[in-house]
Amino acid sequence: MPDVPVAARRPQRADARRNYDALLAAARDIFAESSTDASLEEIARRAGVGIGTLYRNFPTRRDLFEAVYVEEINQLSAAALAVADQPPWEALRTWLDRFVQYVVTKRAVVDALNRESELFKSCRVTMYAAGEPLMDRARAAGEVRPEASFDDVLRMISGLVSGTFVDEEQRARVLDFALDGIRNRG
Repeated sequence: MPDVPVAARRPQRADARRNYDALLAAARDIFAESSTDASLEEIARRAGVGIGTLYRNFPTRRDLFEAVYVEEINQLSAAALAVADQPPWEALRTWLDRFVQYVVTKRAVVDALNRESELFKSCRVTMYAAGEPLMDRARAAGEVRPEASFDDVLRMISGLVSGTFVDEEQRARVLDFALDGIRNRG
């Protein structure tokens, strides 16, 4: 798998990097919980930093949205690398579970991003470069139906995750049902 071509502007100093990471984590959680209209002051507070630190790292709300989105893509890529040595179906399934988390964050920030931007396009390429080899490997091992494309699976999961569920157990059960449909039974 290629290195992640999408890079965030992470600070070099360890303390500044910790603050940056804390801000990204707080923003991701708050955006997923409520919306992109969330208060920047609340994000800074939850990250344990001052509002000045937030603005030093992310001069605009859009900069924060983009950084959260890029971080999610980078984590998806890292997850693909982390499971690459697992058996084919297990590796794909583990990565798709992480993809579900990404979809929740993406849903929160995607409307604030320009879907035609180079950043958005680069993130899509990176995501496919990370996950598609896992799907190809599972297909080659006879674990995935030959007619199921990677794009089909991502769209299916994105659609499922956008629905509302009683709880996380129900969401996981419905995802299990859907992914069972791409398994090769022949």
